[in-house]
Amino acid sequence: MARARNYFAWQARLVKPELGRRVVEVGCGTGNFTGAILDREMVVAVDIEPACVELLRERYPGRENLRTSVCSPGTREFAALRDLRPDSCVCLNVLEHIEDDAGALRSMAGILPPGGRVALMLPAFAALYGPIDRNLGHYRRYTRRSVEEVARRAGMKVARVRFMNTVGFFGWWANARVFRREAQSAGQIEVFDRAIVPAMSRLEGLLPPPFGQSLIAVLMV
Repeated sequence: MARARNYFAWQARLVKPELGRRVVEVGCGTGNFTGAILDREMVVAVDIEPACVELLRERYPGRENLRTSVCSPGTREFAALRDLRPDSCVCLNVLEHIEDDAGALRSMAGILPPGGRVALMLPAFAALYGPIDRNLGHYRRYTRRSVEEVARRAGMKVARVRFMNTVGFFGWWANARVFRREAQSAGQIEVFDRAIVPAMSRLEGLLPPPFGQSLIAVLMV
């Protein structure tokens, strides 16, 4: 997915308005989303993989507003980020990789002030879970109800939740249930990004869909 520029731009359009000026990005990877929020006062890019954090630093050199940390929610190092006074966290396609998702959200809430926000992108619908999810290390896929439940267990409230990517819903279902694919192909991703995302993102901007491959959720501390 690293080359799916239209898709990442679409993510940014949906998520950036939900973030404040001092952002902690949880699970930054090599920085595919990080560049979209470097217009903020401060960005702290966090990941558990030192190699990813190093590649991110090389990708965005000389950015005085960018900090990095090799840690994860629930650790002492993550809790110390509170001293940097962040006002929001963003966590895109990461929470499903964490067994204790409520604990991870509780840790994110712990570094934010009252009224702080956590913006999430999550895979939707347990019925879509298949070999690709398993190979990616996904513990689960989410529904509106399960988002509300995990937010409640984390001591947070759901401010907004919406579906994203209707066409991807059918593609993921076919991969999981019909073809039993173990991974997405580069060709699938390229066709999706170039031919489908531009039109679909405009349409969903006008009419939020009733279902989709992913959920965008905003939780409040």
